Amino acid sequence: MIHKPSAPTPMKGILLAGGSGTRLYPMTLAASKQLLPVYDKPMVYYPLSTLMLAGIKDIMIISTPLDLPQFKRLLGDGSQFGVNFEYRVQPTPDGIPQAFLIAEDWLQGSPCALALGDNLIFADHLGVSLHKAAARPQGATVFAYQVRDPERYGVVSFDETDRALEIVEKPTNPQSNWAVTGLYFYDNRVLDFAKQVKPSARGELEITDLNRLYLEEGNLQVERLGRGCAWLDAGIPDSLLEASQFVHTIQARQGMLVGSPAEVAFRMGYISADHLKDHAKRMGKTELGRILFDLASAEEKDN
Repeated sequence: MIHKPSAPTPMKGILLAGGSGTRLYPMTLAASKQLLPVYDKPMVYYPLSTLMLAGIKDIMIISTPLDLPQFKRLLGDGSQFGVNFEYRVQPTPDGIPQAFLIAEDWLQGSPCALALGDNLIFADHLGVSLHKAAARPQGATVFAYQVRDPERYGVVSFDETDRALEIVEKPTNPQSNWAVTGLYFYDNRVLDFAKQVKPSARGELEITDLNRLYLEEGNLQVERLGRGCAWLDAGIPDSLLEASQFVHTIQARQGMLVGSPAEVAFRMGYISADHLKDHAKRMGKTELGRILFDLASAEEKDN
């Protein structure tokens, strides 16, 4: 169920789709990781849909100098989805918080959500949680998900009252199995905090360090994604395959789309039924195009 906000949020969104994708070699020798297919859509569609579902209409896509033209070719100016896209280059992969520094003049003091281009989040009431995070007047909100291998991620631990106690990046001895996902919401101070982050031992600006600044002042909200939710980080071959299989299963068995910006745009009221039909026709004789066309036609009949 898509939760439509009563008023547009002033929040802006950043979709970070950089990096070299070395864990997916040789596939990523010729194409950006975030342009690889996850079942029937490019990987980047999934985090893009999440940002749009949060009510965000101004979105910046950041990628490498080599890959950015391909994202422009795929996504255009955003008008096909009723939103606005900006594009920026990340010359070298120096860490996630670098995205805020790259987008400094564009942000102009706005609150901001950041989504990593290889993350897929699926939940029945995700839209409600996203709007809650976007509407929070102060502080930061991150989403945590239980995993079997927390040592691969930024891990958040909690005290006896379930308040976030500590966040550690790739801990040797994790204090919990709650991993922080690649979706972050920040107030309009995020740029100031990002400028305080220093490179880690591996030479990168760590998003965990940025989140820790909010945690230390008592302004970090951690939303736990529980049963009925799925978070997939499609950064290695196994997880890329699992993500495709998951999307196929949901769409084939339940008849609902996962990670379709056009569907989200239509349900959020960003585009009309006629606009959706035109978009569906451009998909040719694909199952995705058929579903989108039927969705638009059903809406016209109801009205």
